[in-house]
Amino acid sequence: MRCNPFKSILVATFSLFAMAFSAPLFANESPAPKEEGSFNVTETILEHIKDDHSWHLWGHVSVHLPVILKTSKGFETFSSEKLVDEHHEPVVYKGNFDYKLFEGKIKIVDAQGNLDKVASQQLWDLSITKNVASLFVSVLILLFVLLISAAAYKTTGVTSAPKGLQSFMEPIILFVRDEVAVPNIGAKKAGKYMPFLLTIFFLILTNNFLGLIPFFPGGANVSGNIAFTMTLAVCVFIVVNLSANKSYWEHIFWMPGMHWSMKLFLAPIELIGVFTKPISLMIRLFANITAGHILVLSLICLIFIFKTVFASAIAVPFAVFIGMIELLVAFLQAFIFTMLAAMYIGMATEEHHHDVHEAHDAHGEHKDLAHH
Repeated sequence: MRCNPFKSILVATFSLFAMAFSAPLFANESPAPKEEGSFNVTETILEHIKDDHSWHLWGHVSVHLPVILKTSKGFETFSSEKLVDEHHEPVVYKGNFDYKLFEGKIKIVDAQGNLDKVASQQLWDLSITKNVASLFVSVLILLFVLLISAAAYKTTGVTSAPKGLQSFMEPIILFVRDEVAVPNIGAKKAGKYMPFLLTIFFLILTNNFLGLIPFFPGGANVSGNIAFTMTLAVCVFIVVNLSANKSYWEHIFWMPGMHWSMKLFLAPIELIGVFTKPISLMIRLFANITAGHILVLSLICLIFIFKTVFASAIAVPFAVFIGMIELLVAFLQAFIFTMLAAMYIGMATEEHHHDVHEAHDAHGEHKDLAHH
């Protein structure tokens, strides 16, 4: 079997690219050790997967994002640069209150620099953080790609062969329609929910891919942020329950075809299931994406723990291998989330015909009695 030289060159280029950028950028972003020669693995990994008020570009260059705070004295805005010194260590910024970063979160401190818990409870942080900025980037990318593809269809029509971005987007859209929406919702109702399902799929997929890029505009752990996955799950919860028909709610609160005692027993369980479904969506996406990032970062940490060429020779290829798997996981998690959302919508909109069947069965019994 002949090997495709272009594919081999592409794989080799990607591997060298990943090895070249993973370790240097990781070393530049790592927080300064508290003691000379020390290296805190847990602190370093958490530093890379959590949200931040600045966005690292390269070396010691970062983009300081705007801070927007709502306090008892009103709104206040300033640059996050005021919260750190030249060594990126937290310092007190004096505004309407005295502010300081504690584990990446802005808190109010007293005159001695100690945390003021009472005042901090009244603080609302509405800042544009790294995850929020990355989410804006992903939305701009999606708008650019989808609007160009839509404009091309208006020009060439839907019957001509797709070109450019059309040839990339059309198979994915058809895949979501034919393999996700139609089998779970039905051909008649699938078109109504396709915009929602495509939005979820491409938003998760884009942010998953951006999270795997170790440099700007990537590097943000948006899909591994519980607030992001919770928002998507809440949207699915709202769409499912607003679309639910009478038969769906009847099967939850008063299961047809069962004794009333079992109906009373099953109703609370079915009602709990209405809320556990979006919770499972939220946790599944959050846990899988975060676990992948932690695994890659743990392998890179081996280089800084052992500080030997042998450790680098083992850790970097493994990190590249896991990074390749993460590309597959990025697609799978977007697919699974969209698939389950379509399944829940299909369950809520499905028409049950148990009443008709029960009527036919009763009619059949009457005929048998009359015959006898």
